Amino acid sequence: MARVTLTRPEVHNAFNASLIAEVRQVFAALAREGPGDLRAVVIAGDGPSFCAGADVAWMRAAMSLDTEANEQDAMAMAEMFETIDTCPAPLIARVHGVALGGGMGLCAVSDLVIAESGTRFGFTETRLGILPAVIAPFVIAKIGESHARALFPGGRRFDAVRAQRIGLVHEVVEGEAALDAAVESAIGDVLAAGPTAARAAKAIVREVRGLPHGSSKWHTARVVARQRQTEEAQEGFRAFSEKRPPAWTPDKD
Repeated sequence: MARVTLTRPEVHNAFNASLIAEVRQVFAALAREGPGDLRAVVIAGDGPSFCAGADVAWMRAAMSLDTEANEQDAMAMAEMFETIDTCPAPLIARVHGVALGGGMGLCAVSDLVIAESGTRFGFTETRLGILPAVIAPFVIAKIGESHARALFPGGRRFDAVRAQRIGLVHEVVEGEAALDAAVESAIGDVLAAGPTAARAAKAIVREVRGLPHGSSKWHTARVVARQRQTEEAQEGFRAFSEKRPPAWTPDKD
């Protein structure tokens, strides 16, 4: 597994051009790892917060750029989120402190989001006179249009309970020790699954998005037919019949 940690704690891990480029580069490299080499990824933030969105100093500097340069700036962030979203390995987000703006985007492109109960969330861009445009495609796919329309315009911050209720967060725990324990448990769940099966199960969610029923029916039938013929599936069924852990199960040590 891999752990990706944002390390700008002095600004609550806010994004600037350098961090955006680094995160994109890291996830592009992780995407090249095979299923037997990389089973899961955890993304977290160093210091008191997960991610406070965009660095205010970086955004202030962008105000002096022309339209074309601003578009390139925004596109770099969009491509970072796309690279994370398409990472083939299951991605777990360890969220604490605050998750605002771009931090909400990170939650949206993570497969499993576990948050400490005191975390504050928000699409706070409009309170600076801008808007959550770059993260919108990923967030709306995660929480739906209704919640996006309720939360995007006003920019109000909200708690982990509401974040879980709208589907942005999947599990809420009390305290950072419990947060770490929940993340380790989630990693264990992924490692218990077949390496290629876990990746294919993640991929199919994106693959059927927007497909008409007939197309999705045939696509899913083809995917499962191919998976059934793999050595991994054969080993999984053998292990089940023989009442033993499958070969891909990590050593308890």
